[in-house]
Amino acid sequence: MSDQMCQPLSLLYRWIQENNELVDKCKQQGGGDALSPDQNKTHLRWCSSEFHKLLKKIQGIPPLADYLQLELTVVYNACLCSTAQSQFSEAELLLTQATERVLQMTGDAPVASDPPVFWRTVLKSVGDTALNPCVLYLLCLQWALWLSTCQLKTIQECQDELFSVFETHSTRVWDEGRSELRGKSSDIPLLVMDPRRLFELLQICTIIAQGAESLSEGRSSQALSGLQTASSLPAPRTLIAYTHLLSGSCLAHMSRPQMALQCYRKALETDSRCVCALYQSMLIYRQLGNTQAEIQALRLLHSTLMLPFATEPALAGTRLLSPSLLLRSQSLSSLLSVPSALSLLHNLALKCVHHGRVSDGVEYYLDLLAVLHSEDQHGLHAEGPPLPSLPELYLQAGAALLMARRPADCMALCDEVITTTLELLPEKVVLEEPEEKCEAETRALCAEGDDRVAMLLWAGAAYLLQGHCHTHLKDWKQAVTHYTRCFNLLVKVRFKKGSFQPQIPSTDMVGKQGTDLCILQRLKGLSLAGRGISFTQTDQLREALRDLQLSMQAFPECVSAGLWCGEVLWRLGRRWEAAACWEKTWSFTPQFSVESLSVYLQEPQSGPLLDSLELRRRIQELGPPLSA
Repeated sequence: MSDQMCQPLSLLYRWIQENNELVDKCKQQGGGDALSPDQNKTHLRWCSSEFHKLLKKIQGIPPLADYLQLELTVVYNACLCSTAQSQFSEAELLLTQATERVLQMTGDAPVASDPPVFWRTVLKSVGDTALNPCVLYLLCLQWALWLSTCQLKTIQECQDELFSVFETHSTRVWDEGRSELRGKSSDIPLLVMDPRRLFELLQICTIIAQGAESLSEGRSSQALSGLQTASSLPAPRTLIAYTHLLSGSCLAHMSRPQMALQCYRKALETDSRCVCALYQSMLIYRQLGNTQAEIQALRLLHSTLMLPFATEPALAGTRLLSPSLLLRSQSLSSLLSVPSALSLLHNLALKCVHHGRVSDGVEYYLDLLAVLHSEDQHGLHAEGPPLPSLPELYLQAGAALLMARRPADCMALCDEVITTTLELLPEKVVLEEPEEKCEAETRALCAEGDDRVAMLLWAGAAYLLQGHCHTHLKDWKQAVTHYTRCFNLLVKVRFKKGSFQPQIPSTDMVGKQGTDLCILQRLKGLSLAGRGISFTQTDQLREALRDLQLSMQAFPECVSAGLWCGEVLWRLGRRWEAAACWEKTWSFTPQFSVESLSVYLQEPQSGPLLDSLELRRRIQELGPPLSA
């Protein structure tokens, strides 16, 4: 009889030893800095497999109290390994089987109900027995699975019970929960992760996930109170930084930008790698119109993203289950998203060019093009808006170089665009008005035509910039040649509206800013204005007047065309017409901000310029019209 009793006991001790050896191996090797990510994954798979093998051995006998405590411990370890590998269905199945074994041992009938009722039933079935701590450990894992699979409503339904159970039983569960086994033997089944640390991790991750969800639903004040409380919880600094970040986002939505900036600053002070806080700060500076602070934040953000990737440091007791595994909701992901390093570099270049820091902008553009042509395109495939096409970037960089008084470099970039696109251009291009209710197949058929239009506009813009370069160099003959090449390309485009026949585009057809038709008309106006101004420098006034008037028809807001048209009229002795032309030009209010336009579509700041003060003096000296 004694031999029969010793055999189960020896099995129990042998399985405890096997569990503990696996736990030691998991903690010593898993998640360590010495192993590569692939080696860590391989080791984790091995640990998971071994825990599952051990579990099958234990479940081969009926569920008895001592054995069930060991079994639930092994289930906890196996579940954690499965969850850490994102094998949520497998972990869920293990939990279901384990709780059924608990109900089988206590003699309670299996319960098929909603999660709160189910877990209340399981907890009630074990009462205050030695199994109670083990079941609470499994409830922790169920909580982790709900969080990992974004079942926030289920957590909300169980949240009061989850928090109250663990607060009520915290001392007994975390510190004395294994005293029964300790009294019987020094061989206690070990856990791969301290349940107290798991609970603390789940608590703050739940508040963060729920805060992000509330924020996305417009309940900012409700989210703010929970997040501010969570910032004082014991947790890794990465997660504390997230609470400050989300608090700042709540305050930003509540129109409190300065308080939001303070929260973003706290997030960065807590975790210097919280780049999303820096990005959100930049957006606040943009909203407040603080351009210098915005540029500074952009520069710092870009340089931070270009640093070698540093993985999150292993956190004592939590390295098996990464916080990122528990924070997978779409709401939070969108709040934590940051554009790629290259996208930020492009924004930085544009911002500098638009705000008078042209030399800095040129260097950023050249850095951007250098990275795009190199094999190391760090950050190119990160989330965020895509970069403009390469010809577009060349043209923007070329315009910036011209602003920096580097016409030769500008012309070299434009030659690249022309060489790439010119041979692909058709004889004629039809630009169709986009239908409001366009079918997907129709859009697909139009894609090829859109590409042709884009290439034609790029080539035209390249010739335009080269014309500006020759104007800057006062080579009027070459300037006229390149402006003419630009215009001759643009007149190949016909505009088709609805069922009507294609026709030459006109100003009254232009719709909203940024459309191909709007860009086409602007390029026409700028090329005609450039050619007309070049003609004035060689005293070809009739030709100059013709081009400048046509420029104002294509692009009525073109200031240089209006002013130089008045100048030509003045030189031709038509002074009242000149004065009326100048007054009309000054009366135009720009429909679009400078920053909404591509850099190469803006009027050139170099070349021959007219002084508006001098023109106004002429009008005053002219006196009132004779008819008055």
